[in-house]
Amino acid sequence: MTGAARRLTCHCGAVELSVVIDRPLAEAKRCDCSFCRRRGAPMLGVPLDKLTVVTGADKLTLYTWGTGTAQHYFCSVCGIYTHHRRRSNPNEYGINLGALEGVNPRELGEFAWTDGVNHVSDRGR
Repeated sequence: MTGAARRLTCHCGAVELSVVIDRPLAEAKRCDCSFCRRRGAPMLGVPLDKLTVVTGADKLTLYTWGTGTAQHYFCSVCGIYTHHRRRSNPNEYGINLGALEGVNPRELGEFAWTDGVNHVSDRGR
């Protein structure tokens, strides 16, 4: 099953992504790690090759810490989180469901939570 490309933008429109989503939006999750719980956005995973930066690559800023595996991208103009390379699966990006054109996450109901506080990548450090 292959989904159609969807548009994802930051608030000001400086950054636009094209993303192909092959799963229900309601499968998005929230994470309770120290970073994600502050950000609060429901996220949906997509394979790396299903996300393309259409415009604004020069406006994206990167934030990373700890293991450096998770790479969080934000618009440097308006500050909106657009996507991140996932720590739990570096072969995927997590996309900000709230930045997906035509989607209001509130209309999708409650989202499951992932346990980012006790993440397997942090064990043994």
